Amino acid sequence: MDKDLNILYEDNHVIVVLKPQGVPSCGDESGDDSLLEMVRRYLKVTYDKPGNVYVGLVHRLDRPTGGVMVFAKTSKAAARLSAQMKEGDFEKKYLAVLVGTPKESSATVVNYLKKNPLNNMVYICTQTEEGAKLASLDYRVLEDKIKISLVEVKLHTGRTHQIRVQMAGLSHPVFGDMRYGGETARKGNLALWAYSLSFTHPVTKERMKFMAQPPEDGPWKYFDTEKPLKL
Repeated sequence: MDKDLNILYEDNHVIVVLKPQGVPSCGDESGDDSLLEMVRRYLKVTYDKPGNVYVGLVHRLDRPTGGVMVFAKTSKAAARLSAQMKEGDFEKKYLAVLVGTPKESSATVVNYLKKNPLNNMVYICTQTEEGAKLASLDYRVLEDKIKISLVEVKLHTGRTHQIRVQMAGLSHPVFGDMRYGGETARKGNLALWAYSLSFTHPVTKERMKFMAQPPEDGPWKYFDTEKPLKL
């Protein structure tokens, strides 16, 4: 059993877990152990399942991002949750500590993003560029300190590195994001956390919501990160 596997909820159809920072959501070229495989091993051992255990990857979080994730335990549940994502019924909210404070206390940010597969970097581009994908999010500033701010981000699209690229595009990179923030990002773990996930249960049709607080270390310690969960 994986001692690192933090299960928030489980039934016959879905399992909701807390992804640690630095762990890949699913297998990648690094060959490092992934959250998907941890969940698979847990199900195999707990329920004494033979052979290859089914686990449906419904959505991903970037490797340095932690927070709430749901996996499907059946192909039917996976298909229905994936359909919800396309229909916009699958709501993901993040907390992020930014370097500096955006001028507008809340705004919708819309860009076109393009991924360079050679260096796994994502760039803001024009709509007409080949491979350009629409990226949209809402943010609101929750707390403002002298050099950093706590913001809540709600995604409308799920592009690779989306929050990191779009916030850096506003000249307020996520704290610790050396990839997109350069020297202004400050060293430390990436201060980006998937704190709230809500979806309609694929079988019971009940609306479900799961929330988890970010770590208490790093720049998070300067903010009241319990407040968004209470609201």
